[in-house]
Amino acid sequence: GLRQISQRTISTASRRQFENRVREKQKLFQEDNGIPVHLKGGLMDAVLYKVTMGLTVFGTAYVIYELYVASMPKKQN
Repeated sequence: GLRQISQRTISTASRRQFENRVREKQKLFQEDNGIPVHLKGGLMDAVLYKVTMGLTVFGTAYVIYELYVASMPKKQN
């Protein structure tokens, strides 16, 4: 008896808390509006994309700088 009551309350509570929004998201991401799929999520996607690109450019420049420093012979005293 107690097991059935606890299962009912858990399943009922979860239905009330969360709505199934999969269809909305499918429509959003399948819409042909010229926006790349990795930016269709909104402002947060755009911010994450720009931060990732910035870190990539900075990391590439830093690696090139370190390779340049490593390729120069050290002066002997």
